[in-house]
Formats: sequence, C-alpha cells, structure tokens
Amino acid sequence: MKKLLNKIYKKIKKETLPKKLKKNFINVDEEKLEKFKTLLEEEFFKGWREKDKFSEKTFEKDLKTQLYLRLHGNRYNYIPWIDKTVKLKNSNILEIGCGTGSSTVALAEQGAFVTGIDIDESSINIAKERMKIYGLKADFLVGNCLEIFEQVKDRRFDAIIFYASLEHMLYEERIESLKKYFSILSDNSFLIIVETPNRLWYLDEHTSLLPFFNWLPDRLAFDYSKFSQRSNFKELYKEFSDEKFIHFLRRGRGVSFHEFEIALNSKVEKINVVSYLKQFLVPFSVEHKYFDILKKIYPKISEGFFFPFLNLIIKK
Repeated sequence: MKKLLNKIYKKIKKETLPKKLKKNFINVDEEKLEKFKTLLEEEFFKGWREKDKFSEKTFEKDLKTQLYLRLHGNRYNYIPWIDKTVKLKNSNILEIGCGTGSSTVALAEQGAFVTGIDIDESSINIAKERMKIYGLKADFLVGNCLEIFEQVKDRRFDAIIFYASLEHMLYEERIESLKKYFSILSDNSFLIIVETPNRLWYLDEHTSLLPFFNWLPDRLAFDYSKFSQRSNFKELYKEFSDEKFIHFLRRGRGVSFHEFEIALNSKVEKINVVSYLKQFLVPFSVEHKYFDILKKIYPKISEGFFFPFLNLIIKK
C-alpha cells in the first residue's frame, strides 16, 4: 500500500509541475550524456569514492544519481518549492555546496544568476563541464565557504542556499558559516536550507542508515559505525585516528534547530521560516506518529524543523 501511495504521489507531483518551469528544462542528447558519464567515472569516483570500494549495485545507483537523478529531483521537487517564494528568473543566487552542478543547472535554466561554491575541486571541474553541456553559465569558486566569504561578502544576493552542505561541516564551521552568510543578506532576502538531515529524527537515512545514530556523541557514533550495513562506510572507520575522525564527521552528522538559534542569535520560534518542503508522510505510519510527537514537544516552532530532512526558507 505504501509503495502504491508513493507512486500516486509522485505522479501527482509530476503532473502539477508548473508549465512555466517545465518549459525551461534543457534536454541533452545521449552522446553528450555518455561523454559526461565517462568524465564522472574518471574524475568524481576516485579516492574514497572509487568504484572498487562500493558494491556494484551501490556504485550504479550513485552514478545514476550524479548523472541525472539528482537533476530530476531538483527540477521536480526543490525548484518548484523555491520558486514559489523566490522568483528564480533574474535572481542572484549563492549556492554553497554546489557539488557537481546538478542543482546549479536546475537553478540556472530557470533564469537565475548562480555563484556556486564547493570545497572539492574535482566536483567544481565537473560542474563547469556540466554547465557547458547544458549551454548554461554560472560562476564557480573552489574552497571552504568560510575562506570564500571575503570574496563574496560585498555582493548582493536574493538568496543564499546551503545545499546538502551544513551536515558536512564541523560544528564550528557550521555556526560561523550560518552567522556570516546570514549577515550579508539584505532585509527581505532569503536563507535557504536544502536536503540537510535532521539530527532529531530517529533514523539516520543519510550516512549510516542506522536508527538513533545522529543522537549519539561523535566518538561513540564513530565506534558504532561498524554495525552499519552501508558499503563504503563501516569499512573506512575500523580504527580510530584524528584524520579518520575528521573524515567521519564530514560524512554527515545531521543538523537541528539548535544551530540556527545559536548562529542567528534568535529563539527558534522567532526565526522567520516562511516555507518548508513537506515530505510525504503516509498517515498512521511510524514516521507520522513521531512527527506528531515532535510537534507536541515544540508546539511554538515551525514544523519544518521536524521532518527527516531540513528544507527551509528563512526570510531575513
């Protein structure tokens, strides 16, 4: 029943996608896509991501995600949601955590002027090539967003997006990044959080695939990671070292409303969450009941902080 409902939901979402957005989708021919696939295999899937460190099934899934699934998800989920609040056409967008550029394409094809930041130079190089394939333009900067801050602090942005990136920062970096980038937004501009796992949720669906994992102290979580069934995860952290511990923390430990209170120096109920992306929750499921529990504990704050992933638009 749940699978059937999910299929129906996805079909409805696809059919209700605004035509004004869909008409801007850019199609790429198979030959270009095949060349891009080769580039991903050679430049992105190396180091700890190399093919031999994944099961064949996991590798193929990750390759498809990078090739076209993430772009599809942006087009049909995040872009329609964001565009309802921030009209993307002619908007200046700063994207922190642009990765290999799937989200950058989705933003730029809707007429946004995008500046993408990512710490991984290989990802940026792939993003640049992806933009060429789609016939789009964007500016890209390589580095930690705190290091990049001086280069962008005097520019005007209609929105700053932390795209699946806050969870990969160390705690101090996360607080300082939120604080600094929120400070350069002008009044009535927007801070957008996309696809960040919620630390309060009982199941870690992002990193370990273990229940209660994000509730554990960092070192305990490191040691407990050996019980994860996820390939290319538990094998990496068998023995503790400072280097491995930092790598582990950057794989993603979840974020909750507490960081926003600290970084924005405001009680969470006063943070102006003007929109959040509603996840599909099947009625009477465990997920729905847990969601209701969180709402009862924190009745005065936005329910956007209670979903498995944080997808929030905060107006300054």
